[in-house]
Amino acid sequence: MKENKIAPSILSADFLNLGKEIERIEEANASFIHFDVMDGSFVPNISFGMVVLKSVSKIAKIKIDSHLMIVSPISYYQQFYKLGSYNVTVHVENTTIDEFKMMASFAKENNKSIGITLNPETPIEQIIPYLNYANIALVMSVKPGFGGQSFIENSLEKILFLKEYREKYNLKYEIEVDGGINAYTSKLCRESGSDILVAGSYIFSSTDYKQKIKELNNENL
Repeated sequence: MKENKIAPSILSADFLNLGKEIERIEEANASFIHFDVMDGSFVPNISFGMVVLKSVSKIAKIKIDSHLMIVSPISYYQQFYKLGSYNVTVHVENTTIDEFKMMASFAKENNKSIGITLNPETPIEQIIPYLNYANIALVMSVKPGFGGQSFIENSLEKILFLKEYREKYNLKYEIEVDGGINAYTSKLCRESGSDILVAGSYIFSSTDYKQKIKELNNENL
């Protein structure tokens, strides 16, 4: 079972000490900073946006992985790249295939990464046309909008589907999983074929970030 890259979601971080929090996850060997963008319309919550991203990108030593849970990602994705995101992930529910091709072309021209995701209730088949152009396929294992939710078990079937589809058609995207990730569910995801795990409260509720990140790749837990 291969080790996964870990992307702590700073939605669960201490925002009074955000700079220090980012330093701590970098020292704990995180691979990405996961940056959740919510507009209060596409999802029932509001988080943060470009002003915070601009500040985070000034101090970040690892790549920023931005997840746009917003109504019109085609209107904003370039700005998220230009302000420091390495990867930008958008939703199949509100992004046409032509829009995604445009985004993928921009990402490639600028040596960036593009991701596609879907809500838990959306059939996995809807993501298929996008996979030829994606660098990341993100499985939402909770309903987007809030942290601290429990892992949705049938997400494992989607991870396995994406793994088998990638192998069948010799595609190169990485499989990312976001929501309800802890030591137990991380093992299930890795067994199913995940490459990147997003974890928020599991890491930031602890005093030892390095240990928590290590636990997410521990086969013995």
